[in-house]
Amino acid sequence: MQRPGGGGGWLGALRFDNLALRSLPVDASEESGPRAVPGACFARVRPSPLRNPRLVAMSLPALALLGLEEPAADPAEAEAEAALFFSGNRVLAGAEPAAHCYCGHQFGSFAGQLGDGAAMYLGEVLGPRGERWEIQLKGAGITPFSRQADGRKVLRSSIREFLCSEAMFHLGIPTTRAGTCVTSDSRVVRDIFYDGNPKNERCTVVLRIASTFIRFGSFEIFKPPDEYTGRKGPSVNRNDIRIQMLDYVISTFYPEIQEAYSDNTVQRNAAFFKEITKRTARLVAEWQCVGFCHGVLNTDNMSIVGLTIDYGPFGFMDRYDPEHVCNGSDNTGRYAYNKQPEICKWNLGKLAEALVPELPLEISQLILEEEYDAEFEKHYLQKMRKKLGLIQLELEEDSKLVSELLETMHLTAGDFTNIFYLLSSFSVDIDHSKFEDFLEELTSQCASVEELKVVFKPQMDPRQLSMMLMLAQSNPQLFALIGTKANINKELERIEQFSKLQQLTADDVLSRNKRHWKEWLEKYRVRLQKEIESVGNADTWNTERVKVMNSNNPKYILRNYIAQNAIEAAENGDFSEVRNVLKLLEHPFQEAEGFQEVKEDAEEEGATATAAVCSQETRSKQSYCSKPPLWASELCVT
Repeated sequence: MQRPGGGGGWLGALRFDNLALRSLPVDASEESGPRAVPGACFARVRPSPLRNPRLVAMSLPALALLGLEEPAADPAEAEAEAALFFSGNRVLAGAEPAAHCYCGHQFGSFAGQLGDGAAMYLGEVLGPRGERWEIQLKGAGITPFSRQADGRKVLRSSIREFLCSEAMFHLGIPTTRAGTCVTSDSRVVRDIFYDGNPKNERCTVVLRIASTFIRFGSFEIFKPPDEYTGRKGPSVNRNDIRIQMLDYVISTFYPEIQEAYSDNTVQRNAAFFKEITKRTARLVAEWQCVGFCHGVLNTDNMSIVGLTIDYGPFGFMDRYDPEHVCNGSDNTGRYAYNKQPEICKWNLGKLAEALVPELPLEISQLILEEEYDAEFEKHYLQKMRKKLGLIQLELEEDSKLVSELLETMHLTAGDFTNIFYLLSSFSVDIDHSKFEDFLEELTSQCASVEELKVVFKPQMDPRQLSMMLMLAQSNPQLFALIGTKANINKELERIEQFSKLQQLTADDVLSRNKRHWKEWLEKYRVRLQKEIESVGNADTWNTERVKVMNSNNPKYILRNYIAQNAIEAAENGDFSEVRNVLKLLEHPFQEAEGFQEVKEDAEEEGATATAAVCSQETRSKQSYCSKPPLWASELCVT
C-alpha cells in the first residue's frame, strides 16, 4: 500500500508504505502516559504541537533519499511546510506515528524497558528507486516510553545530532541521517550539567532517516529477570514475537541471507549474526580511524544493521588521547575511545544472549570469537594504510608503524585530524630546508605548554584527594562504594604531569616534540621508499598516494567548538552558522570543486564568503580546521 504524504505541497511527493507496523505487533492501548508495553514492538502515539515552529536547517542530500528534490518554486514556502510537518504540528498523510519498544544494557547493567522516549516512527517512505526509508521525529513529545521525561529535545542537542548525522555520512561512515532541524517558542527546563542550575531551553525536533531504527536492545524485550538488577523485559516468554522480529529483520534488511537459508532457520540466524558482527566490527574501526567517540555505547544504541545511531554526548577527538572520554557522565571511562572496540564486542555478546533459543549460544559465541576481532583488525589496518598512503604493498610491519604513529601523537599531544591531514604533503625525497618547514608545521599541531596545563590541571580538591587515598588504605570496602580506583589514579597522573609542566618552557616542549616526530618520520620515509621500489613510475604512484590520503583524511570534522559556536548563534536566533557548518561538513575532504560550490552557496545566502574555506572568524577567532581554542577545553557534553 502506497499513500502520498504532505498536504499537496512540497511534501506531497512522499510515498508511505509502513511495513514495520504490518509485520510486527503493535500495542492496542490508547493510554498516552508512560507505562509498560508487553507483547508489542510498537505503541501508537501522537506528536504534541509546538508554538511557532521554524526551520533551523535542512539537509537536501538526506531529503533526496525520500524523493524530495530541492524546492524549485518558493524555498520559503517549502521551509514553512517542513517546519509544520517535521515539528509534529501536523501529521503527514500516510504517516502512522508510533514509538518503538526496546530494552538495553546501560553502562553494563540491564535497565529493563527503555523504548523511544523522545522519538516517534512516522512511517516508511519509498525512495526514487523503490528503497525504503524509515523516518522519525526526535523530540516530538511524550510516549509510553518517556518514563519521567517529557519527550522533548532542545536546540543544542538537536543541532549536534543534526550536524553529526550528516557529517558522518559525508565521511563515508555508516550512519542514520538527519533531514531537518526545527525549533520553536515552546520551552522546557533542563539542568545541563546536573549541578542545580537549570536552564530554560527551546523545544526542537530532528527528522531522522534510516533503513531501520531497530537495535540490539529491540531483542532484549524478551529477557527474563536479570540476575544483577532483577529487571526483566516487558515481553518475557514471548518467543513467538522474537521469531516474528527475526523473520522481519532478516527478510527485510538481509534478503540475501533469507534467500540462501530459507529452509534452515538456525543456519539463517547464524548467518545473520555473523553479518551483523562483521558490520559492527567495521563500523567501530571506521570510528577509530577518524577519532570519533560515541559516548553512550549501550545495547539500545547499537543498530541491528550496523549504523551509527543515537548521537548524544559524542565527540571527535582533538588532541590524541587513547583514553579520551567524550561523555561528562561517564565517570568510569567505560566508553572511552580505546574501549569502543571491546565494548561493541560485549554488546554483540548481549545480542547473542537475546537471540536464544532461536540461535543457540554456543553457535553465536563461536561466531563472535572467530569473526569480530579479525574483522576489526583487518578493516582498521586497511583504513590506516589508506590514511598513510600505503597503497601498493601490505606489509606486516604496517601495524607497528601505525602504533608508533599514535604513540608519537600521544607523546606530543598532537591533533589527530590535522596531523593525518598534513602527512599527505610529506615526500620521500624532501630536502633539508623543506623537511624543517614540514616539521615546524607538524609540531604546530601539537599542544602548547599552556594547552597542556589546561589539560592536566588537577580536578580534585587536594584535601578531598588526601581523604580518598587514606580511605582506600583504611577501608577498601567503603572506598569501593564511593570512589573508583581509576579516577584516583587519573587524578594522581594529572598532578604528576601538571607538576612536570611547571618546569618546562615552550622551547623545551617544541624541542622534545621535534625529536619524537623526526624519529617517526624517518620510519615513515623508509616505508614509503619500499612503496616506490615496487612501482614503475614514482610520480604516478605519488599522485595516487596523495589522492588516496586526501580522500581518507578529513580536513574538517565536527569539533565541539565548531558545534558550540553554531549552537550559541542559533540560541540567539541566527541559524546561518548551523547552515554554514552543514555545507562545510558535506565536503570534509580537500575537494576544490566542492569548496567552491559551498562558497558560492554561502554568498547567495548572504553569509560570509569564507565560511566554507577554513577562514571564518567566530568568537574564538579560530578557523574551521584549527586545533580547538583554549576555551573549548571547558566544554562538557553529558
